[in-house]
Amino acid sequence: MGQRGFFDVQERLEGVSRLGDPLERLGAEIPWESFRRVLRKVRDRERKSSAGRRPFDGVMMFKALVLQSLYNLSDEQVEYQVRDRLSFMRFLGLGIEDPVPDATTLWRFREALVELGLMERLFARFAACLEERGYEARKGQIVDASVVEVPRQRNTREENQRSKAGEEIEGWSEAKRRQKDTDARWTKKHGQSYYGYKNHVSVDREHKLVRRFSVTDAAVHDSQVLGELLDPANSGAGVWGDSAYRSREAQATLKEAGYRSRVHYKGSRAHPLSGYKEALNQKLSKVRARVEHVFGFQENSMGGKFIRTIGRARARLKIGLMNLTYNLMRYLQLERNKSRTLVPLAA
Repeated sequence: MGQRGFFDVQERLEGVSRLGDPLERLGAEIPWESFRRVLRKVRDRERKSSAGRRPFDGVMMFKALVLQSLYNLSDEQVEYQVRDRLSFMRFLGLGIEDPVPDATTLWRFREALVELGLMERLFARFAACLEERGYEARKGQIVDASVVEVPRQRNTREENQRSKAGEEIEGWSEAKRRQKDTDARWTKKHGQSYYGYKNHVSVDREHKLVRRFSVTDAAVHDSQVLGELLDPANSGAGVWGDSAYRSREAQATLKEAGYRSRVHYKGSRAHPLSGYKEALNQKLSKVRARVEHVFGFQENSMGGKFIRTIGRARARLKIGLMNLTYNLMRYLQLERNKSRTLVPLAA
């Protein structure tokens, strides 16, 4: 059949485009170069001398992490898929002949982001891009939290208690300690137990974009993080949330900050909700439910809310990337909706 050349690969990519490659739009419409200034810190950290192999491009490595988050892949799976799939290679700007970062290189790059604390700056950089394109936070904000699981620890009850207290556990080797996540916690939701962290988010009502987020262990109550989530840049004064935020302290926090509470009322066995408050909760739900679309997308379109990390710092980066990746995809949808509503000029 002869040796395949550049035009054979190009023809294959054109076929992928005709079938509809979502990564093609993601690669073309997101201002990836805007992240370079933040990512340069990683290169400065790694490049201690001019000897050795030239490091991979920082923006390309960051895009690989976005791929990982979008499809919930392990480091090894990212390496395999980039080598195997033309759409992944094109998204990263790689050709058939180009070297591909292996799983260890990807891990080291992500670790550098953790150590340098760059997740917040990357998130803020895209937030600035959104505002430049007219997607300011408007019409109030919706707060909620979702459990993000990590691999479960098979510890004894005594080991768990000592781990929570920060004590050294006898019999654990150094290698075993590195594999134990002592920051994650158990929680129960709808009668089911989960082990991991919580992704607390604030979403603006108009555009349904994540504007602020916080990561805690799974045992932290939602209302304890409310103050961190409130976005003063939002032009609306209303704050929507489920009944978990209906506490005296949380309501005081909203009032002191000048917000109008749109939080669901909470009944109890001794004091059930009145018909009026039940009707009001139903009305509030029509707005509050928009935040569920964020978690639903992460669960159903991004391979699920499960991360393979150890420790809160790494979990914060992975969950931050999850929220940023959602914003990237949401931005594409908003741009698509905008183009559909444009009325063509008369001839």
